[in-house]
Amino acid sequence: MSANAETDVLIIGAGPTGLVLALWLAHMGVRVRIIDKTAEPGTTSRALAVQARTLELYDQLGLGKIVSGRSRPARAANLWVTGKRRAHLAFGDMGAGISPYPDPVIFPQDEHERLLIEHLAKLGVQVERPAELLHFEMSDRVMARIRRPDGTEERCRAAYIAGCDGAHSKVRELLKIGFAGGTYEHIFYVADAEATGSLMNGEIHVGLDKSDFLALFPLRDDGRVRLVGTVSDQALTQRKTLTWDDIKTLVMGWMPLKVTRVNWFSTYHVHHRVADHFRKGLAFLLGDAAHIHSPVGGQGMNTGIGDAVNLAWKLAWVLQGRADESILQSYEPERIAFARRLVKTTDQAFTAVTSSGPIARFLRLDSFRPCCLCCFRSDQCVGFFIARSRKPTSITAAAF
Repeated sequence: MSANAETDVLIIGAGPTGLVLALWLAHMGVRVRIIDKTAEPGTTSRALAVQARTLELYDQLGLGKIVSGRSRPARAANLWVTGKRRAHLAFGDMGAGISPYPDPVIFPQDEHERLLIEHLAKLGVQVERPAELLHFEMSDRVMARIRRPDGTEERCRAAYIAGCDGAHSKVRELLKIGFAGGTYEHIFYVADAEATGSLMNGEIHVGLDKSDFLALFPLRDDGRVRLVGTVSDQALTQRKTLTWDDIKTLVMGWMPLKVTRVNWFSTYHVHHRVADHFRKGLAFLLGDAAHIHSPVGGQGMNTGIGDAVNLAWKLAWVLQGRADESILQSYEPERIAFARRLVKTTDQAFTAVTSSGPIARFLRLDSFRPCCLCCFRSDQCVGFFIARSRKPTSITAAAF
């Protein structure tokens, strides 16, 4: 066991949430240490959307225009139901004159993380990996036990510890904080693919049918898309290990899209959970360690980044003597209320587009109309509404 190391904030987990927390704190002159148990950053990702509010926050670090410049704007979204386009939403119309970033952008999480790591290194902070939190205790300070990359153990003393370590958070486990919620019935797939067809127009497309749905997100390179959809019960009963060749759905049958190559493919369950508390003593939970929900609206990564920004300036001010420690009490009520509202909203929307029940099928196929397929601002998520109409709808800012 090596001698004690010291820092102001020990961050566990180097996904977007942990990286933004470290970047913001370092930018404000706070000593930080960030560790991650994985050997290297991810090379694939499910999170894609970066919302306008996140880009506005990034402007304070000089990153807004950099992220925007490396991304693909998602200028519009389209809803297709049993082969017919039912709605078209132009994001730019909603954002014009409100934000310098009128469109949300598509920026895959793995590229996003690499950019944050690069800028964090410019501030003299390196992500330590693979380094794993083994245990920590709290008194007047945090005392953590860490397994270092070379396999040895050390103790690290910190003023605060931040759990940004995902849905299976070690920090949350050690704090014995509950993570109430559930799991959706379906298994979903995600694929990074190359494709041709009229849907390859740089817009988001969502297709609904009797028993499945498909979402298409354009990637920066022409001809590349991210596909997310449901795995059929038939495919699950036929194979233990699924591949793209097993994905035969109604939506893929009528979507004007031809997949020519699949670069990577994965299946997963979708959960909806919120931690009972986001703070306990000197420890905080952020991002997926605190809340997970369906991908409807593209809010997950953005919400974690919002957690990080909310907490970062408060920790910095307390550590620098610019504010009383009582200001930290505001983190949990502010962020947990937002997370609970977001999980409720996305749960209702996700159930509407994925449920196989007869009522859900009726609403989805005969009367479903979204007010937004991917919310313009992460702090103004208005979810989905039901409007009885069979005519194609073009939704612009005037509609609100």
